Parts: sequence; structure tokens; C-alpha cells
Amino acid sequence: MTTRRADIGMCFDRTFAPGRVVEFARRLEAGGADQLWIIEDCFYTAGVSLTATALAVTERLKVGIGILPAVARNPAITAMEIATLCGLAPGRVLPGIGHGVQSWMRQMGVRPASPLTALEEVLTAVNRLLAGEEVTVDGRYVKLDRVKLDQPPADPPPLLAGVQGPKSLALAGRAAGGIVLAEPTSPSYVRAALAQAAAPDDFQVTVFSFLGIAEDRRTAYRRMAPWLATKITEQTPGLTVLPFFGELVELFAKDGVDGLVGMPPEWWMELGPVGTHEDALTHIAALEEAGVHSIGLFPPPDVDVASAALEDVLRIANR
Repeated sequence: MTTRRADIGMCFDRTFAPGRVVEFARRLEAGGADQLWIIEDCFYTAGVSLTATALAVTERLKVGIGILPAVARNPAITAMEIATLCGLAPGRVLPGIGHGVQSWMRQMGVRPASPLTALEEVLTAVNRLLAGEEVTVDGRYVKLDRVKLDQPPADPPPLLAGVQGPKSLALAGRAAGGIVLAEPTSPSYVRAALAQAAAPDDFQVTVFSFLGIAEDRRTAYRRMAPWLATKITEQTPGLTVLPFFGELVELFAKDGVDGLVGMPPEWWMELGPVGTHEDALTHIAALEEAGVHSIGLFPPPDVDVASAALEDVLRIANR
């Protein structure tokens, strides 16, 4: 079986000034990258408007939304927004919908008692609306009365579920067209997620990977070690599935951030595109072999540093 070549893109951080999206989108397209992923988090910048802007200033680039919180918008409005984007740029929209951070949902007064039920109802309703159906539903969270889009997309894009836990991944396998996995995303995590989703053959897999390339490995590891330390403390799903997770925790407990800097290069290459350019390509190839279709590379959250790192993204895209 031939390994599929993944599309390569860059993530536009939630803290970046909105006007910079034009620069990033144009440079990515001109340089040969495949995608730009807009990060929507409460209460930073809005995903739909930034996506529309990026699509308007490009002709080929695909633009993903990562991730619309399911309950922050009525599903009829979410479907309208996605359909409108598809009308502006057919075949170039990659819509993601997820639970949303529950503390943020509480702040807005929309936190559901059952995030799983809410997400499944929203995904199902939005899928049906994008397919051109007239939808009447009286669910626990979604209530629609004869709602039908005037201009559904001719070729609806797969809805990508931005989820992490086993129950949410299983939900994605039955209600979504694919998944978006948050960083750190190792090949081990991808394989575990696909197994939990019991995914069909056409299931689309997008991953976000934190990008850390330098001229030498030691410099890259030192830059990335504080970020990894935070993820270990958070016990993120992308780490807990690693075959060496127990050893990683022990190393961090014993030697702290310095211990992470000195851990085996093979561990770093499993975790992300970190190290030299060649190390990053090794990680990308392993993700492709695990079944990944799209990779959004996450630069550091400083817009000027990210602007410089865009050249690393283009080198990987043109591998």
C-alpha cells in the first residue's frame, strides 16, 4: 500500500492581529503550502471572518477553521456560515467543530450538561443542512423547525470533529467526516485515535503539530522543552498514549526541563517536527504512514517569530 502524502499548512495563532492573516495566507500560497488553519478560541479572534479573509486573498490555498465550539452558535447559523464560505471558495474550506473549552462555555452561559450529546446533535444537524435537507429536529440541545439552506454547497466538505477523549473520538467516527487532533500529535496518538473512532475508509485526519526547527538539535530541544513540560503537567491525551510516557514522566520528575532537553532524539521525533529540518521530515513521514491527511504546523505564539518560521513550513511543504 502506498503512503498518502499529507497536505502541509500553518496554524494562525489566536493571538495574532487579524490583519496579519492576509500576509500569512498570501505567503503560504505563493510558497507552495497547501493549507492555513485559523485557530478560534474564546475570546480572541473569530474563525469564520478570518477564514473568509484568507480565502478572499488566495486562489488555491485551503483554509481550515480549528475549531468552532458546537454550542457557541446555533447549528443553523454554523451551517449558513460554512455554506457561505464554500460558495466563496468551493473545495477550499475545512470546517472543524468541537466541544469547546467547557470553562469558556460556562462563561457564556451555554455549557451543556452533556457535551457529548450536544456535539453529536450539532454535527448531525449541520451535516444534514449542508447536504441540502430540510431539517426538523427536537433534540436535547438542537431544536430546528423546517430549516433549509437557500444555498447549500454543491459538494459539502467533511465536518472535522476537534476532539480528544475515547468517547468523543467514537462519536466522531459515527457523526463526523474526520477529526482534528491537537498538539502534541505523535504517530502513536494518531493510530490510537483512529482505533477509538472505528473510522471508515474515507475518514479525514488532520493534526496540529508544534513546530520547533533549529540548525542543531540541542537548540531546538531547549526552545521546546518548557512547552513539553506544560503538556506533561496537563497529562494531554497526545502524550499519555506514548509507549515511553512512564519513562518521560519519571525523567521530568527527576531532572525537570533540563532532563527533557537531554532525552533521546527518537522521543522528540515521535512527539513532533522538532530538531533539524531532516528530523522534522522524519516526523512528517511517520504521520503520513499512520494515516494523516493534513498537518497544521504550529509556530511559536510570537507573530514575528512565526513569520520567520513560515519559511520552515514552506521547506516542509515542498519536500
